[in-house]
Amino acid sequence: MARPVMRCSQLRVGRCQLAILVSLTLLLPVSAQVAPAPTAPADSRPPFAEFLALLKEQAIAAGVSAATVDASLNGLEPLEVVVERDRSQAEVVLTIDQYVNRRLTRAFVRAATERAMQHRAELTPIARQFGVEGSVIVAIWGMESNFGRFTGTRPTVQALATLAWEGRRRALFTNELISALHILDKGYIELGQMKGSWAGAMGQAQFMPSSYLAYAQDFDGDGRRDIWKTLPDVFASIANYLSAHGWKDDQIWGREVRIPAAGATKLAASVGFRQDGCRANRELTVAVPLAKWQALGVRTAGGGALPAVDRAASLLRAGSKSYLVYRNYDALLGYNCAHAYALAVGLLSDRLD
Repeated sequence: MARPVMRCSQLRVGRCQLAILVSLTLLLPVSAQVAPAPTAPADSRPPFAEFLALLKEQAIAAGVSAATVDASLNGLEPLEVVVERDRSQAEVVLTIDQYVNRRLTRAFVRAATERAMQHRAELTPIARQFGVEGSVIVAIWGMESNFGRFTGTRPTVQALATLAWEGRRRALFTNELISALHILDKGYIELGQMKGSWAGAMGQAQFMPSSYLAYAQDFDGDGRRDIWKTLPDVFASIANYLSAHGWKDDQIWGREVRIPAAGATKLAASVGFRQDGCRANRELTVAVPLAKWQALGVRTAGGGALPAVDRAASLLRAGSKSYLVYRNYDALLGYNCAHAYALAVGLLSDRLD
Protein backbone atom coordinates (compact mmCIF):
# COMPACT_ATOMS: atom_id res chain seq x y z
CA MET A 1 0.00 0.00 0.00
CA ALA A 2 3.02 3.46 -2.02
CA ARG A 3 1.09 3.96 1.22
CA PRO A 4 0.66 6.82 3.65
CA VAL A 5 2.77 6.43 6.77
CA MET A 6 0.94 5.56 9.95
CA ARG A 7 1.85 6.33 13.52
CA CYS A 8 4.45 3.91 14.79
CA SER A 9 5.10 2.80 18.32
CA GLN A 10 7.26 4.94 20.55
CA LEU A 11 9.12 1.87 21.73
CA ARG A 12 12.80 2.31 22.39
CA VAL A 13 15.20 -0.62 22.48
CA GLY A 14 16.15 -1.55 26.05
CA ARG A 15 13.02 -0.33 27.82
CA CYS A 16 10.68 -3.11 28.80
CA GLN A 17 7.71 -1.12 29.99
CA LEU A 18 7.76 2.02 27.88
CA ALA A 19 4.25 2.79 26.71
CA ILE A 20 3.53 3.15 23.04
CA LEU A 21 0.85 5.18 21.39
CA VAL A 22 -1.40 2.86 19.44
CA SER A 23 -4.19 4.33 17.35
CA LEU A 24 -7.63 2.91 18.02
CA THR A 25 -7.76 2.52 14.25
CA LEU A 26 -4.65 0.34 14.32
CA LEU A 27 -6.53 -2.51 12.68
CA LEU A 28 -6.42 -0.57 9.45
CA PRO A 29 -3.41 -1.12 7.24
CA VAL A 30 -0.74 1.46 6.90
CA SER A 31 -2.41 2.60 3.74
CA ALA A 32 -5.29 3.75 5.85
CA GLN A 33 -3.23 5.20 8.65
CA VAL A 34 -1.89 8.71 8.43
CA ALA A 35 0.31 10.70 10.74
CA PRO A 36 -1.30 13.55 12.65
CA ALA A 37 -0.92 16.92 11.00
CA PRO A 38 -1.82 20.47 12.03
CA THR A 39 -5.49 21.16 11.59
CA ALA A 40 -6.28 23.27 8.55
CA PRO A 41 -8.42 26.30 9.46
CA ALA A 42 -11.98 25.74 8.32
CA ASP A 43 -12.05 29.09 6.48
CA SER A 44 -9.09 28.01 4.34
CA ARG A 45 -11.21 25.38 2.64
CA PRO A 46 -12.67 26.37 -0.72
CA PRO A 47 -16.40 25.94 -1.26
CA PHE A 48 -16.97 22.22 -1.73
CA ALA A 49 -18.63 22.65 -5.12
CA GLU A 50 -15.64 24.60 -6.43
CA PHE A 51 -13.27 21.98 -5.06
CA LEU A 52 -15.25 19.20 -6.75
CA ALA A 53 -14.97 21.03 -10.07
CA LEU A 54 -11.20 21.06 -9.68
CA LEU A 55 -11.19 17.37 -8.73
CA LYS A 56 -13.16 16.56 -11.87
CA GLU A 57 -10.59 18.29 -14.04
CA GLN A 58 -7.74 16.46 -12.31
CA ALA A 59 -9.45 13.07 -12.62
CA ILE A 60 -10.19 13.50 -16.32
CA ALA A 61 -6.62 14.66 -16.91
CA ALA A 62 -5.48 11.47 -15.14
CA GLY A 63 -7.43 9.34 -17.61
CA VAL A 64 -10.70 8.69 -15.78
CA SER A 65 -13.70 8.81 -18.12
CA ALA A 66 -16.00 11.81 -17.89
CA ALA A 67 -18.95 9.46 -17.38
CA THR A 68 -17.36 7.91 -14.28
CA VAL A 69 -16.31 11.31 -12.95
CA ASP A 70 -19.81 12.74 -13.32
CA ALA A 71 -21.53 9.67 -11.88
CA SER A 72 -19.21 9.65 -8.87
CA LEU A 73 -18.87 13.35 -8.05
CA ASN A 74 -22.01 15.13 -9.27
CA GLY A 75 -24.10 16.30 -6.34
CA LEU A 76 -21.61 15.02 -3.78
CA GLU A 77 -21.67 16.58 -0.30
CA PRO A 78 -18.88 16.51 2.30
CA LEU A 79 -19.09 14.06 5.20
CA GLU A 80 -18.48 16.21 8.25
CA VAL A 81 -18.23 13.07 10.41
CA VAL A 82 -15.13 12.15 8.40
CA VAL A 83 -13.57 15.54 9.13
CA GLU A 84 -14.34 15.08 12.81
CA ARG A 85 -12.79 11.61 12.85
CA ASP A 86 -9.69 12.87 11.06
CA ARG A 87 -9.19 15.75 13.49
CA SER A 88 -9.88 13.84 16.68
CA GLN A 89 -8.39 10.39 16.23
CA ALA A 90 -8.59 8.86 19.67
CA GLU A 91 -5.48 7.24 21.09
CA VAL A 92 -4.94 4.88 23.96
CA VAL A 93 -1.68 4.23 25.76
CA LEU A 94 -0.78 0.53 25.67
CA THR A 95 2.43 -1.36 26.05
CA ILE A 96 3.17 -3.79 23.26
CA ASP A 97 2.54 -6.63 25.71
CA GLN A 98 -0.89 -5.21 26.51
CA TYR A 99 -1.77 -4.71 22.86
CA VAL A 100 -0.77 -8.23 21.84
CA ASN A 101 -2.58 -9.77 24.80
CA ARG A 102 -5.76 -7.83 24.06
CA ARG A 103 -5.71 -8.75 20.39
CA LEU A 104 -4.67 -12.39 20.65
CA THR A 105 -7.35 -13.57 23.02
CA ARG A 106 -8.29 -17.23 23.18
CA ALA A 107 -11.51 -16.49 21.33
CA PHE A 108 -9.69 -14.63 18.55
CA VAL A 109 -7.04 -17.32 18.13
CA ARG A 110 -9.75 -19.99 18.12
CA ALA A 111 -11.67 -18.07 15.44
CA ALA A 112 -8.52 -17.73 13.34
CA THR A 113 -7.85 -21.45 13.66
CA GLU A 114 -11.38 -22.26 12.56
CA ARG A 115 -11.14 -19.92 9.55
CA ALA A 116 -7.81 -21.38 8.50
CA MET A 117 -9.28 -24.88 8.51
CA GLN A 118 -12.54 -23.79 6.89
CA HIS A 119 -10.79 -22.08 3.97
CA ARG A 120 -7.88 -24.44 3.48
CA ALA A 121 -9.02 -25.32 -0.04
CA GLU A 122 -8.91 -21.66 -1.13
CA LEU A 123 -5.72 -20.85 0.76
CA THR A 124 -3.58 -23.74 -0.47
CA PRO A 125 -3.28 -22.75 -4.16
CA ILE A 126 -2.85 -19.09 -3.22
CA ALA A 127 -0.04 -19.93 -0.80
CA ARG A 128 1.61 -22.01 -3.51
CA GLN A 129 1.34 -19.29 -6.18
CA PHE A 130 2.45 -16.30 -4.08
CA GLY A 131 4.79 -17.99 -1.64
CA VAL A 132 2.93 -16.80 1.47
CA GLU A 133 1.65 -19.31 4.00
CA GLY A 134 -2.06 -19.54 4.61
CA SER A 135 -1.51 -18.96 8.33
CA VAL A 136 -0.03 -15.51 7.60
CA ILE A 137 -2.84 -14.62 5.20
CA VAL A 138 -5.47 -15.58 7.79
CA ALA A 139 -3.63 -13.66 10.53
CA ILE A 140 -3.68 -10.44 8.50
CA TRP A 141 -7.27 -11.03 7.41
CA GLY A 142 -8.27 -11.35 11.06
CA MET A 143 -6.31 -8.31 12.19
CA GLU A 144 -7.58 -6.09 9.38
CA SER A 145 -11.29 -6.86 9.32
CA ASN A 146 -11.98 -9.51 11.96
CA PHE A 147 -12.24 -12.13 9.21
CA GLY A 148 -14.43 -9.93 7.04
CA ARG A 149 -16.91 -8.89 9.72
CA PHE A 150 -15.86 -5.23 9.88
CA THR A 151 -14.91 -3.64 6.58
CA GLY A 152 -16.32 -0.14 7.00
CA THR A 153 -19.56 1.50 5.95
CA ARG A 154 -18.44 4.90 4.63
CA PRO A 155 -18.83 5.59 0.89
CA THR A 156 -15.20 5.60 -0.25
CA VAL A 157 -15.45 8.32 -2.89
CA GLN A 158 -17.36 10.66 -0.59
CA ALA A 159 -14.96 10.04 2.30
CA LEU A 160 -11.86 10.64 0.18
CA ALA A 161 -13.32 13.74 -1.47
CA THR A 162 -14.09 15.10 2.00
CA LEU A 163 -10.57 14.43 3.26
CA ALA A 164 -9.01 15.99 0.17
CA TRP A 165 -11.20 19.08 0.57
CA GLU A 166 -10.50 19.29 4.32
CA GLY A 167 -6.95 20.07 3.35
CA ARG A 168 -4.52 18.66 5.89
CA ARG A 169 -3.23 16.06 3.43
CA ARG A 170 -4.82 17.27 0.24
CA ALA A 171 -2.29 15.77 -2.18
CA LEU A 172 -2.44 12.38 -0.48
CA PHE A 173 -6.20 12.05 -0.50
CA THR A 174 -6.61 13.59 -3.94
CA ASN A 175 -4.35 10.86 -5.29
CA GLU A 176 -6.35 8.21 -3.45
CA LEU A 177 -9.61 9.65 -4.76
CA ILE A 178 -8.40 9.54 -8.35
CA SER A 179 -7.27 5.95 -7.78
CA ALA A 180 -10.76 5.13 -6.48
CA LEU A 181 -12.27 6.63 -9.63
CA HIS A 182 -9.95 4.48 -11.75
CA ILE A 183 -11.24 1.41 -9.89
CA LEU A 184 -14.80 2.38 -10.75
CA ASP A 185 -13.84 3.19 -14.32
CA LYS A 186 -12.40 -0.31 -14.78
CA GLY A 187 -15.60 -1.86 -13.50
CA TYR A 188 -14.06 -3.70 -10.56
CA ILE A 189 -16.91 -2.60 -8.29
CA GLU A 190 -20.04 -0.46 -8.48
CA LEU A 191 -20.10 2.98 -6.89
CA GLY A 192 -22.79 2.04 -4.37
CA GLN A 193 -20.79 -0.97 -3.21
CA MET A 194 -17.46 0.84 -2.80
CA LYS A 195 -17.41 1.33 0.96
CA GLY A 196 -14.76 1.20 3.64
CA SER A 197 -13.31 3.05 6.59
CA TRP A 198 -13.65 6.77 7.18
CA ALA A 199 -10.05 7.15 5.91
CA GLY A 200 -10.70 5.31 2.65
CA ALA A 201 -9.37 1.81 3.42
CA MET A 202 -11.49 -0.74 1.59
CA GLY A 203 -12.71 -4.27 1.90
CA GLN A 204 -11.62 -7.25 3.95
CA ALA A 205 -7.97 -6.54 3.15
CA GLN A 206 -8.37 -2.84 4.03
CA PHE A 207 -6.48 -1.56 1.01
CA MET A 208 -6.33 2.09 0.12
CA PRO A 209 -7.34 2.65 -3.55
CA SER A 210 -3.75 3.11 -4.74
CA SER A 211 -2.78 -0.17 -3.08
CA TYR A 212 -5.82 -1.84 -4.60
CA LEU A 213 -4.70 -0.85 -8.09
CA ALA A 214 -1.16 -2.06 -7.41
CA TYR A 215 -1.81 -5.32 -5.56
CA ALA A 216 -5.43 -6.49 -5.63
CA GLN A 217 -5.98 -9.80 -7.43
CA ASP A 218 -8.80 -11.41 -9.40
CA PHE A 219 -8.01 -14.93 -8.28
CA ASP A 220 -11.38 -16.47 -9.19
CA GLY A 221 -11.15 -15.11 -12.73
CA ASP A 222 -14.51 -13.35 -12.86
CA GLY A 223 -13.02 -10.07 -14.11
CA ARG A 224 -13.30 -8.28 -10.78
CA ARG A 225 -10.75 -7.76 -8.04
CA ASP A 226 -13.33 -8.16 -5.30
CA ILE A 227 -11.70 -7.57 -1.90
CA TRP A 228 -15.12 -6.89 -0.42
CA LYS A 229 -16.93 -10.23 -0.76
CA THR A 230 -14.88 -12.77 -2.74
CA LEU A 231 -12.52 -14.60 -0.38
CA PRO A 232 -10.13 -16.00 -3.00
CA ASP A 233 -9.59 -12.42 -4.21
CA VAL A 234 -9.16 -11.20 -0.62
CA PHE A 235 -6.62 -13.90 0.22
CA ALA A 236 -4.69 -13.53 -3.03
CA SER A 237 -4.56 -9.75 -2.66
CA ILE A 238 -3.08 -10.00 0.84
CA ALA A 239 -0.58 -12.61 -0.36
CA ASN A 240 0.40 -10.55 -3.40
CA TYR A 241 0.99 -7.49 -1.25
CA LEU A 242 3.28 -9.38 1.11
CA SER A 243 5.10 -11.08 -1.74
CA ALA A 244 5.69 -7.71 -3.43
CA HIS A 245 7.15 -6.43 -0.15
CA GLY A 246 9.68 -9.22 0.14
CA TRP A 247 7.97 -12.11 1.94
CA LYS A 248 9.78 -15.45 1.47
CA ASP A 249 8.02 -18.68 2.41
CA ASP A 250 11.30 -20.44 3.22
CA GLN A 251 11.96 -18.08 6.12
CA ILE A 252 10.28 -17.28 9.42
CA TRP A 253 9.35 -13.75 10.45
CA GLY A 254 11.41 -13.88 13.64
CA ARG A 255 12.01 -15.60 16.97
CA GLU A 256 11.99 -14.64 20.62
CA VAL A 257 15.48 -14.58 22.12
CA ARG A 258 17.35 -14.09 25.36
CA ILE A 259 19.81 -11.22 25.56
CA PRO A 260 22.90 -10.77 27.76
CA ALA A 261 22.52 -9.35 31.23
CA ALA A 262 23.98 -6.02 30.09
CA GLY A 263 20.68 -5.41 28.30
CA ALA A 264 19.30 -4.58 24.89
CA THR A 265 20.41 -0.94 24.89
CA LYS A 266 24.09 -1.77 25.06
CA LEU A 267 23.68 -4.67 22.65
CA ALA A 268 21.83 -2.59 20.08
CA ALA A 269 24.30 0.28 20.36
CA SER A 270 27.13 -2.09 19.54
CA VAL A 271 25.39 -3.01 16.29
CA GLY A 272 23.69 0.26 15.33
CA PHE A 273 20.20 1.23 14.22
CA ARG A 274 18.67 1.49 10.78
CA GLN A 275 18.65 4.98 9.35
CA ASP A 276 15.75 4.92 6.90
CA GLY A 277 12.22 3.64 6.42
CA CYS A 278 9.18 4.15 8.63
CA ARG A 279 9.61 4.91 12.29
CA ALA A 280 9.21 1.29 13.33
CA ASN A 281 11.94 0.34 10.86
CA ARG A 282 14.27 2.87 12.42
CA GLU A 283 13.65 1.34 15.84
CA LEU A 284 15.27 -1.89 14.64
CA THR A 285 18.99 -2.50 14.58
CA VAL A 286 20.72 -3.06 11.28
CA ALA A 287 20.56 -6.70 10.18
CA VAL A 288 23.67 -8.74 10.97
CA PRO A 289 24.37 -12.49 10.63
CA LEU A 290 23.09 -14.83 13.32
CA ALA A 291 26.68 -15.83 14.01
CA LYS A 292 27.39 -12.28 15.19
CA TRP A 293 24.34 -12.24 17.48
CA GLN A 294 25.51 -15.57 18.86
CA ALA A 295 28.97 -14.10 19.52
CA LEU A 296 27.34 -11.14 21.28
CA GLY A 297 25.62 -13.49 23.72
CA VAL A 298 22.15 -13.72 22.19
CA ARG A 299 20.47 -17.11 22.65
CA THR A 300 17.14 -18.68 21.80
CA ALA A 301 14.26 -18.14 24.22
CA GLY A 302 15.03 -21.56 25.66
CA GLY A 303 18.67 -20.66 26.23
CA GLY A 304 20.11 -22.67 23.35
CA ALA A 305 22.40 -21.65 20.50
CA LEU A 306 21.00 -19.75 17.55
CA PRO A 307 20.58 -21.70 14.30
CA ALA A 308 23.81 -22.08 12.35
CA VAL A 309 22.46 -20.55 9.14
CA ASP A 310 23.84 -17.71 7.08
CA ARG A 311 20.94 -15.33 7.64
CA ALA A 312 20.85 -11.73 8.81
CA ALA A 313 18.51 -10.55 11.55
CA SER A 314 17.67 -7.34 13.38
CA LEU A 315 17.13 -6.97 17.10
CA LEU A 316 13.77 -5.73 18.38
CA ARG A 317 13.04 -5.01 22.02
CA ALA A 318 9.25 -5.24 22.25
CA GLY A 319 7.63 -4.81 25.63
CA SER A 320 9.04 -7.37 28.04
CA LYS A 321 10.54 -9.53 25.31
CA SER A 322 13.30 -9.41 22.72
CA TYR A 323 13.17 -10.77 19.20
CA LEU A 324 15.47 -11.34 16.28
CA VAL A 325 13.44 -10.48 13.20
CA TYR A 326 14.09 -11.25 9.56
CA ARG A 327 13.13 -10.01 6.12
CA ASN A 328 9.57 -11.29 6.48
CA TYR A 329 9.06 -9.02 9.48
CA ASP A 330 9.90 -6.07 7.22
CA ALA A 331 7.11 -7.23 4.90
CA LEU A 332 4.66 -7.16 7.82
CA LEU A 333 5.77 -3.63 8.67
CA GLY A 334 5.14 -2.79 5.02
CA TYR A 335 1.50 -3.71 5.55
CA ASN A 336 1.22 -1.68 8.75
CA CYS A 337 4.23 0.18 10.14
CA ALA A 338 3.79 -0.60 13.84
CA HIS A 339 5.60 -3.20 15.92
CA ALA A 340 2.46 -4.00 17.92
CA TYR A 341 0.63 -4.91 14.71
CA ALA A 342 3.49 -6.81 13.06
CA LEU A 343 4.22 -8.82 16.20
CA ALA A 344 0.55 -9.67 16.68
CA VAL A 345 0.35 -10.95 13.08
CA GLY A 346 3.58 -12.92 13.41
CA LEU A 347 2.65 -14.51 16.73
CA LEU A 348 -0.87 -15.34 15.54
CA SER A 349 0.47 -16.99 12.39
CA ASP A 350 2.84 -19.06 14.55
CA ARG A 351 -0.05 -20.29 16.65
CA LEU A 352 -1.99 -21.24 13.53
CA ASP A 353 1.00 -23.19 12.25
